[in-house]
Amino acid sequence: MSELASESVGSGAGMSHALVEIDDLKVHFPIKSGVLLNRTIGYVYAVDGVSLKIRRGETYGLVGESGCGKSTLGRGLLRLIEPTSGGITFDGTDVRALEGEQMRRFRRRIQMVFQDPLASLDPRQSVESLLVEGLKAHGLDRDKAAARQRLRSTLDSVGLPASALNKYPHEFSGGQRQRIGIARALVLGPELIVADEPVSALDVSIQAQVVNLLGDLQESLGLTYLVIAHDLAVVRHISDTIGVMYLGSLVEEADADRLYERPLHPYTRALLSAVPIPDPWVEDSRERILLTGDLPSPADPPSGCRFRTRCPWSQNRCAEDRPELRVFDDSGQRVACHFAEEILSGELLTAG
Repeated sequence: MSELASESVGSGAGMSHALVEIDDLKVHFPIKSGVLLNRTIGYVYAVDGVSLKIRRGETYGLVGESGCGKSTLGRGLLRLIEPTSGGITFDGTDVRALEGEQMRRFRRRIQMVFQDPLASLDPRQSVESLLVEGLKAHGLDRDKAAARQRLRSTLDSVGLPASALNKYPHEFSGGQRQRIGIARALVLGPELIVADEPVSALDVSIQAQVVNLLGDLQESLGLTYLVIAHDLAVVRHISDTIGVMYLGSLVEEADADRLYERPLHPYTRALLSAVPIPDPWVEDSRERILLTGDLPSPADPPSGCRFRTRCPWSQNRCAEDRPELRVFDDSGQRVACHFAEEILSGELLTAG
């Protein structure tokens, strides 16, 4: 087992227990008005009461349209954005209570891979400087020879040669830059990596390579992932569990295979119907669910069910009563829809 692997697995006994627990997490951004008084006149409800668990060693895929709060949730988990309320527990530790040195040690255990590899890498720094920053922050660079060997080992784990240390971000392709971003997250030997749209800025052929790399790293290093994406086709091949977010809330959660075989929430069904199938006969004959209208503003969400303004199965109750995320059956699949049973059985017809 490599040095990186031994550090990542470190406290990894019991691969099935929850490494991360998020309880009723809310991130609300105030809307200010006036130059002098700077009064708060409202809030953007970016994340509004999300609860989920991520088991050690699994990949949790979080999907939804742009603006639904996925990235804000990821940054709230790392406390790059301070949550408004709710609980975050990491390996039994209350993350929101951490301060000072405790917070610094926590940062080493959870790292982030960003969407745009070029924008997230300082073009004025060499790859070596980019990777060694984290080591310096945690006092791991005092033994220069060991630190440099650690950098070379990390680059090798993401498929880049040691010669890359002396180069700059502009000298690499988009896929290679994302590998550098992954290496920067790996160099501290984290247990959890939050990957925020890690392949959306890459060509399709390169996306598969990066997704496969993440899977290989998880297997060899015992990593846990929170993968944030808007493309259900991407997360299907890497996720164990998938959560679907809409307008700041989790509307469905299930085992990856079950979610694709039996989507319950109308929003999940609409997202899946938009994923192309590489079979012309199936593609031409399958039902498509077209969403009408734009995503409502998170500063002024609809009453009741937030999806009701675009839902083809919307009923009067949907405007009055916000559905709770409930366990649907013994499989553990959760859904926030009043009429999931009726939609699944075909008893409830679409408005069209």
